[in-house]
Amino acid sequence: MRVTHPFHPLAGQVLQFVARSRCWSGDVVFYLDEQGRRRPIPAAWTDVVADDPFRVMAAGRCPFRTADLVALADLIDRRTS
Repeated sequence: MRVTHPFHPLAGQVLQFVARSRCWSGDVVFYLDEQGRRRPIPAAWTDVVADDPFRVMAAGRCPFRTADLVALADLIDRRTS
């Protein structure tokens, strides 16, 4: 599977797919890292699922999705409070 999220450290890399699971954190796929450990990544950040319609329509003209910016703002709020 390929990591498609543009800001993920592994963006563009092809990883060894191990499994897919729906859990409390959402739709997740697992891959093996360089040490052979099983690691999770959101399925939406890979080519395992269809590309996000917003990204397709934006065609590179908009680097951020609104939902991602809201999630980032929430994360920053939690870390600074």
